[in-house]
Amino acid sequence: MASDRASAGVSANLDTEVSKAIVDTGLATQTEVEFCREQQKQSSDPNQRSLADLLVENGFITPNQAKRIGRRIEDSQKSQIPGYQLIAKVGKGAMATVYKARQMSLDRIVAIKVLPRRNSDSKEFVDRFYYEGKAAAKLSHNNIVQAIDVGSTPDGFHYFAMEFIEGQTLYDIMQPPPVGEGRNFGEAEALDIMIQMADALAHAHNRGLIHRDVKPKNIILTPEGVAKLTDLGLAREMADTAAAESEAGRAYGTPYYISPEQIRGDVDIDFRADIYSLGATMYHLTTGRPPFEADSPTAVMHKHLKTPLKPPDHINTALSAGVGEIIEVAMAKNREDRYARTEDMLEDLRAVRAGQAPLHARRTVDLDVLGQIEETGKTVDIAPTPDPALNLWKQPMFMVVTAAAAVSVVINLVLLILVLMGRK
Repeated sequence: MASDRASAGVSANLDTEVSKAIVDTGLATQTEVEFCREQQKQSSDPNQRSLADLLVENGFITPNQAKRIGRRIEDSQKSQIPGYQLIAKVGKGAMATVYKARQMSLDRIVAIKVLPRRNSDSKEFVDRFYYEGKAAAKLSHNNIVQAIDVGSTPDGFHYFAMEFIEGQTLYDIMQPPPVGEGRNFGEAEALDIMIQMADALAHAHNRGLIHRDVKPKNIILTPEGVAKLTDLGLAREMADTAAAESEAGRAYGTPYYISPEQIRGDVDIDFRADIYSLGATMYHLTTGRPPFEADSPTAVMHKHLKTPLKPPDHINTALSAGVGEIIEVAMAKNREDRYARTEDMLEDLRAVRAGQAPLHARRTVDLDVLGQIEETGKTVDIAPTPDPALNLWKQPMFMVVTAAAAVSVVINLVLLILVLMGRK
């Protein structure tokens, strides 16, 4: 009898997990689940008919969907994270796997990044994983994915819980179907996204943190058009000289969007590296391709160092001049030629979105033009040209010629006087 009660308890718990997983993944509605639960209660032996079986029998889900849900629950039971219920895997990268989960204490959906077992034995991987969570916890901005918790399980899995965002990365949106929508972004939409990202980066930079891996894959766009910056796995405090020196000479970043100073492995990386990467991301969004392409990551990075940038409006002729100016200043190879503050880039983005000229980028471009004029020995009028007659006496040649003429007149007069005196 006790065994029957225990069995019933296990079945009830499993059905609860199944119902939550099915509703959370959108396979069935809460009403359809409750309909099947009512059928289950009316059955003479409810333990013989699982909730999943009833959902299949009523046509609310397919047999394959029921099997997949069962496997997901089994997987989550194999590696339980205290306080969280894993629902589904939503992404996987080289460093970690991301799951959709429920935070039991607050009954809310979150995302949990889990470090694979193979990386858990590496102190460098584990330290960087925890650093990401702590870095994210220092930031509180609507356009940055919010950190919730970081920790480890009794069986040795390290996890990082964060805000769950419904949406797709910009990279996935640009991918051809069936992965994404296979589309580029129009100027207005791209500017709206970049304004949000520049605002987010300004927030991070003002708190001494640089992202170091801004790219389309790390920007999630919600159905409402809200952009969220994520993945602070390479983030670093600008004042952390010990970490900077330990990474000297090594390139951290993504080849298509990495700044020249990151490629060189410079020690004093600062916020301008993020400005460069944001400019490269904007280039990709507005032209449909990264700023530099080649057959290998090394060749791509070499182009970031040496190859002049092809103006984006030469690829997408529909772009306004202001967009091109912002990108070219943001992606200047010498960081001294980039925006002096992240807020300056944000101001320019907002100005161009409002149909105005970018103030900071326009000033930088104008100064560059003047510099080129000086290098080629050409001159430029910077004030109205005065009347030549007013400045004629100030010209050396004119003064020499005038003096010579005066001397000639004097000599001729003397000769004339001598001739007249001889005749007398």
